[in-house]
Amino acid sequence: MIYVLWSPLKLQETLTSASVFLNTLTPKFYVALTGTSSLISGLILIFEWWYFRKYGTSFIEQVSVSHLRPLLGGVESNSTTGLFSSVNGEAEPRPSVSECKVWRNPLNLFRGAEYNRYTWVTGKEPLTYYDMNLSAQDHQTFFTGDTHQLRPEDAVMQKAWRERNPQARIRAAYQAIEMNHECAAAYVLLAEEEATTITEAERLFKKALGFGKDCALISLKSILPLPSSGLIIDVNLLVYIKRRLAMCARKLGFSHLLTSLQLMKEFPLLGMLNIHENLLEALLELQAYADVQAVLAKYDDISLPKSATICYTSALLKARAVSDKFSPEAASRRGLSTAEMNAVEAIHRAVEFNPHVPKYLLEMKSLILPPEHILKRGDSEAVAYAFFHLQHWKRAEGALNLLHCTWEGTFRIIPYPLEKGHLFYPYPGCTETADRELLPSFHEVSVYPKKELPFFILFTAGLCSFTAMLAMLTHQFPELMGVFAKAVSVNMAPFRCF
Repeated sequence: MIYVLWSPLKLQETLTSASVFLNTLTPKFYVALTGTSSLISGLILIFEWWYFRKYGTSFIEQVSVSHLRPLLGGVESNSTTGLFSSVNGEAEPRPSVSECKVWRNPLNLFRGAEYNRYTWVTGKEPLTYYDMNLSAQDHQTFFTGDTHQLRPEDAVMQKAWRERNPQARIRAAYQAIEMNHECAAAYVLLAEEEATTITEAERLFKKALGFGKDCALISLKSILPLPSSGLIIDVNLLVYIKRRLAMCARKLGFSHLLTSLQLMKEFPLLGMLNIHENLLEALLELQAYADVQAVLAKYDDISLPKSATICYTSALLKARAVSDKFSPEAASRRGLSTAEMNAVEAIHRAVEFNPHVPKYLLEMKSLILPPEHILKRGDSEAVAYAFFHLQHWKRAEGALNLLHCTWEGTFRIIPYPLEKGHLFYPYPGCTETADRELLPSFHEVSVYPKKELPFFILFTAGLCSFTAMLAMLTHQFPELMGVFAKAVSVNMAPFRCF
C-alpha cells in the first residue's frame, strides 16, 4: 500500500520542484532558450528545403518511412503493385521497368566540336558523369562485343571507352591505330572527342567508314544462320558511322541527308536505334511535310513505343494546316472547325505524353544543350526535342500561338489522381530522379505533377517563426514575458494534480 501511494506523491513532489525552478528563472534564460530553439529549427528548415529541391522529397519523411516504419511494424501494401487503372476502370499490368528506361538520344551532339566548346566558353559541364558512363557502356556493347573474341585493337578500345579522362581516351585511340591503322572504332572516338569542328569530325568519320565498310558488307552478305559476334559489331559500327555522317551533313547545311535515307533502306530492322527521328528532323528542315507524314504513318502506330518527336511532330503537321488563320476570339464565337479540333486534340495528346515540352517551345523556360541519353516523357526528352525542333515550330506561322492557347487544356482532360491515364499510361513517378541524373546541376529540372511542400517543411517553418517571435518578444519585453511565463506556469498547476 505504501509503495502504491508513494509513486503519485513522488510525482507531485517532482512537479512542485519543477514549478519552483521555473519561477526562479530569469528572462535571460527564456531569451537563450527561444533563440536556441529558433536557430535549431531554422537550420532544420534550411536543410529540409535544400533536400526537397535536390531530391524532391522530405528527408525526415524519407527516414521515417524507410527506417522507423519497419521498426514499428508497419508494412506497405503492395497488392496493387504493377497495376494501373485503364480508361474503363479495369486493372491492367503496368510496365514498371520500361517506364523509366533511359534511351540513347538519336540527335546527341558531338563532344569535341559542341559539348567541349560550350565548356570552354561558359566553364560549365553540359554532361553528367552518369550520362557519359551510359555512353561508354553503349560503345562497349555496340563496338567491341564479346570479350572472348576481341582483336588486340578492340581490347584497347574497350578500355578506352571506360576511361573517365578524355585525354586518356584519345591516347588509347591512337594506340589502337598504331596496332591496326584500319581500326574504325578508334577513328570514331577521335571524331567524337578530339575533333573541334564538325568538318574535322566529318573527315574522321569518312575515314572510319572506309575502313569499316568492307567488314560490314561481308556480314550483310553472309548467309550464316547464326552470324558471329564480330560480324554483328561491324554492322553496328557501320550504322553508327553513317548516322553521324548524316548529322554532320545536316549541321553543315547539306539537309538532303541522303545517307540517312539510304540507311533506312539498308537497315529496315533497326527501329530500336530510332533512326526515324533523325529522318523526321531532316525532312522538317527540308519542309518536305508529305514525306514527314509518310514516316509518321509508319511509326506512329499504337503497337510501337511513342516519343516526343513522334507526338509533337504529328501535332505540328495538324496545327500547321489551321494555325495561320487561327484566332482564339473567332474560335470562341463560332466554335472549332473539324480541322482545328483535330489539331487541338493532337496537341493535347502530345502534351499528355510529355508535359514538359510546351514551356521550352514557348520559350517560357531556357534551353540547355541536350544530354546524350534521354528519359521518355521526362524533362531530358523535352530538352532534346525542343533544342532541335523549336525552329520548325517557329517556321509554321501561328503554330506556337495555337500551342500557347490550347496546351494547358490538356490537364483538364487527364483524370485526377494521376493513377489513371487518358490516352497513354499514367505518368510515371520516377522521371524526376532519372532526369536529375541525366541533366546538369545548373539546370532547373521540370517536375510534373508539381509536388506540394512536405508537412515537415511547413512544420519546421512554423516552429522557427514561432520561436523566433518568442525570442524577439522576450528580448524586447523581458519583464512582461517573465510575468507571462509565470502565469502559464500557475495556470498549468491544476493539471499537475492529475
